[in-house]
Amino acid sequence: MVRTANPALMKPMHLSAELEEVIGKGPMSRGEVVKQIWVYIKKHDLQNPKNKRNILADAKLKPIFGGKAEVTMFEMTKLVSGHLK
Repeated sequence: MVRTANPALMKPMHLSAELEEVIGKGPMSRGEVVKQIWVYIKKHDLQNPKNKRNILADAKLKPIFGGKAEVTMFEMTKLVSGHLK
């Protein structure tokens, strides 16, 4: 059985100003947004070394993460959704 991409993940979304500061100008699909956030996290070495599933927020990510200093990968996806229209 061939899996097809979820059309909701492919739809271009408008990004908040905070999110655009981290990953660049939108519109971007939800999948592309998550991919670009991971590029940013890896480039700035923001994974918790003791627990790679947790992301440490820098000054640019904190507003996206609702002011939290550290979030889980699952929490991150939920918080990023609030910055997409």
